[in-house]
Amino acid sequence: MGDIGGMQNGIGEVLAGRRVAAVSGGDRLDLRLDGPVTVRVAHEFRFAAPSFAAPKEVEHFFPALTFRPTPTLLALVGRTVDTARVTLAGGLELGFAEGGALSVPPHALLAPWSVLTAEGAVCAGLPGGEVRWTEPGGA
Repeated sequence: MGDIGGMQNGIGEVLAGRRVAAVSGGDRLDLRLDGPVTVRVAHEFRFAAPSFAAPKEVEHFFPALTFRPTPTLLALVGRTVDTARVTLAGGLELGFAEGGALSVPPHALLAPWSVLTAEGAVCAGLPGGEVRWTEPGGA
């Protein structure tokens, strides 16, 4: 049955090792990775800055209110995604090789996050913590 484990590993395969090419804000956060792959966050998320930036400073964001990426988030450009996993509750967690962690909790009513490629969404967190995978090319 290792379905959840497979999903968690799957997101790592899609995202790990990719460099952040751009960070943009507005009514959502878009992390554009090389590939091109985009991690889109449509609801609140937390970003824990690398320990050298501040004593484990954690920033809380609410993109629905429209936001501008902070210098800490913009500093992700050029960094590499080291780890990526879907939590058991349906959230998304990204760790960066040079430090820092982005965490998107699941949401009861909204789809808080998605991972998109040129072909469309690969994986998305759905309302209630469900996670949907789309196999590229129907593999």
